[in-house]
Amino acid sequence: MPRYPLAFAALLLGLLAGCADGTGQPAVAGTATDPNDPYERLNRQVLDVNLRIDDAVLRPAAVAYRDVLGPWPRTRIRNFLNNIEEPTVLANNLLQGRLEDAGDIAVRFTLNSTLGGAGFWDVATDLAGTPRQQRDFGQTLYSWGIPDGPYLMVPILGPSNPRDFVGTVANGFLNPISWFLPIYANIGRGAVSGLDEREQNIEALDELRKGSLDFYARLRSVYGQYRDGQLGRTRAESNNPDVLDDPGAN
Repeated sequence: MPRYPLAFAALLLGLLAGCADGTGQPAVAGTATDPNDPYERLNRQVLDVNLRIDDAVLRPAAVAYRDVLGPWPRTRIRNFLNNIEEPTVLANNLLQGRLEDAGDIAVRFTLNSTLGGAGFWDVATDLAGTPRQQRDFGQTLYSWGIPDGPYLMVPILGPSNPRDFVGTVANGFLNPISWFLPIYANIGRGAVSGLDEREQNIEALDELRKGSLDFYARLRSVYGQYRDGQLGRTRAESNNPDVLDDPGAN
């Protein structure tokens, strides 16, 4: 699913993990290490909670999901969930003025929902040459000139900022499919989607977690690079450090 495996792994680990020694505490407690992160002390505490949730529930569930279901059924589930999200991608393309991309998504959704058996098979990529796109309302707000705001570590949801957090909430209202599903179906869809993403990144997240001297700082850096890639923003424009840098090493 992710086009930037390392960056996406770090983003997901922000939902779930802390630094290598099992805590999110900096070398000097309470010391801000980035001017764009004024709430660092609180953010580190939230990250510690996310780590405990991952260790107790999310990672074991992802391992069990992999053990019970083989690659073929997991791919079918992933394709189905991605297809359900295509109307959200279409709406954000339209809001961003990406009319050609919106047309591609309309073709994808039509082909996969029909010839692809409700989306279980991604025939649009092979037949029409229209690969999946990643568009969200946070990107839409960015295209409208809304600034990032301070770095935030959101419980369960992980790394974000005020603009992107609003975008995350708004995405749920942009998909007309979700309007007609009962609440338990929407909750179930979100849970399975999160479980599938966690399963895809078990090894990458484990390695990244073990390899960071200060995982919180590393995560913040990698998340910034990942988001910049989605926004089409250069490193110079965002002042984010290189994705391979480990700020904790300093």
